[in-house]
Amino acid sequence: MKRLHLSFFCAILTYSSVAQTFMRPNEWKKYKREVFVTVGVSNFLGDLGGGNKEGSNFGPSDLDWNQTRSALGFGGRYKLSRFINVAGKFSYLAIRGDDAATEDIYRKNRNLNFRSNIFELSGRLEIGYQSTRRGGNRYGIRKNYGRGKNFTHNLFAFAGIGAFYFNPKGVDASGKIHKLRPLHTEGQGLPNGPKQYSNFNVSVPLGFYYKLTINKVWSVGLEFSHRITFSDYIDDVSTVYYDPAALTAAYGPLSATMADPSLGLIPGASSPAADGTPAQRGDLRKDSYMSLEISVSYIFKKQRKSARLRSKF
Repeated sequence: MKRLHLSFFCAILTYSSVAQTFMRPNEWKKYKREVFVTVGVSNFLGDLGGGNKEGSNFGPSDLDWNQTRSALGFGGRYKLSRFINVAGKFSYLAIRGDDAATEDIYRKNRNLNFRSNIFELSGRLEIGYQSTRRGGNRYGIRKNYGRGKNFTHNLFAFAGIGAFYFNPKGVDASGKIHKLRPLHTEGQGLPNGPKQYSNFNVSVPLGFYYKLTINKVWSVGLEFSHRITFSDYIDDVSTVYYDPAALTAAYGPLSATMADPSLGLIPGASSPAADGTPAQRGDLRKDSYMSLEISVSYIFKKQRKSARLRSKF
């Protein structure tokens, strides 16, 4: 009986030791700082291009997958707790929209297009789950006296605030690219026209990411981020057509050409109504853009403070 009790007691001690080695819920405190890089694809939801149907709901069904372009980024992350992080990121995204790529008759007739590079700096709060269970030898024994691999799963959602720069450009019938903002294509600055828009605006990144941490310091993952913005001019299209004669007089013939390159498939589509109401050129809903990226990151381990040697004298 004494031997049985002794064996049971030893088993409890062994399990406790293994559990502490195998399950370390506070070990994240040693790995708070992280840097990462991302690479992937980007897309745009706005007035131009879109799905092969009338109108635009600015949802996933209206994405034009043929206009998918590249996205890159880098940033840093700091753990406030095991389940809460703060992060900052710089992103580059290429986005496009082209009415010629859609089969919707109204947008195809409009025949507008744009392309822009976006440079974004953002900060965000991340909340989610980080596992403590890691792979490797079940009993914490180092196989062949070597260090086994450790894996940690991370799944986080995030929201933040950012600032970005954009500069829409359009391609004319000859294939030449022009900056659209200086052309005032919707009569910016003219009587009854809108105010000129800024190249800078605010974004609200919303998304999630999953990453697998390997050996505690390296990780690979996948990140999706959708940016809500407060601009309707990322694609240079927002409201109504302006009088082409007034555009030509104020800003030159190129302004009128880029404002209305319609194909004539729908007669009078870009002309004012009988009561003088201008024809609709765009939708007043704000533009948005998104990215799906693979990430690679390195996590810095907290260095132990060296013990101070005390003199006996």
